Amino acid sequence: MQEDYDGKPPTDMESQYGKPFSGVDIVSNSGAVTINKPNWKLKSIVTLALALLTSSQAILIVWSKRAGKYDYSVTTANFSVEALKCIFSLAALVRIWNSHGVTADNKLSTTFGEVSVYPIPALLYLVKNLMQILKNLNIISTGILYRIILKKK
Repeated sequence: MQEDYDGKPPTDMESQYGKPFSGVDIVSNSGAVTINKPNWKLKSIVTLALALLTSSQAILIVWSKRAGKYDYSVTTANFSVEALKCIFSLAALVRIWNSHGVTADNKLSTTFGEVSVYPIPALLYLVKNLMQILKNLNIISTGILYRIILKKK
């Protein structure tokens, strides 16, 4: 890589705010720039484990149904699973903070630009739910009008 006129390595155009993406470190030793690539094998194992754990929650809850009902509160089971995931994530974050310190890549902060996109799927979900409610109201109003107009029970 060539250095800019000010002696700094060039920033990646795809990186956010001129910083390299997480997991990719640009190290400059005596003018030479090297890129340390992340351990993809470890990341693949972690991704696979998270996918299995996330999907197995719903499958195990459905399989635990006996005679058409559950022997426990499904809401409590879901809450417990989400709470455990939060505890494990925070424990992993604290472990990283203890070993590497708090850096720009692992600190708990965000900007308005990063969270400004979240209302879009939320609004789409709201519209979908409202349409479902209106569809259900159509069924209810048809039943009420049927009873009123035809005077049938």
